[in-house]
Amino acid sequence: MDIGFLVLAAVLLLLGIIGCVVPMLPGPPLAWAGLLLAFFSSYTEYGLVTLLVTATIAVAVQLLDTFLPALMTKKTNGSKAASRGATIGIIAGLFMGPFGVILGPFCGALIGELVHNSEDFSKAIKVAWGSFLGFLCGTGLKLITVICFIWLFVLQLIK
Repeated sequence: MDIGFLVLAAVLLLLGIIGCVVPMLPGPPLAWAGLLLAFFSSYTEYGLVTLLVTATIAVAVQLLDTFLPALMTKKTNGSKAASRGATIGIIAGLFMGPFGVILGPFCGALIGELVHNSEDFSKAIKVAWGSFLGFLCGTGLKLITVICFIWLFVLQLIK
């Protein structure tokens, strides 16, 4: 049973890494579920505080990632149309492969801002760039978080 928990925990942690770049999979919560399973194994000695702190971090990072492209769009003085466009671009990008996922928020914010104000192309580019940076920051935060969770897991195994 212990080995089964560890194997499933490792699978969830790996799915967490995949979930960092595939927007439909919640990477940090999946990785945290792996830590939770490992907690029930006799091979690891996580404390309850560690689980609570990592759960809080997983939820916070996941929420932050959801809102970062729209927040960065607003930060660059983008319109609501640009924020909606970034969100639509993220969703549409899912169906277009890895490049769609990366370029979706940028293109969506660009189109949204141009629909709102077609006369200021340089502002639309600035807003789209802000949305793209928000997407990259969110993805980076998720990757760092999940890598730290994997590190915690591996440290427990090599003790």
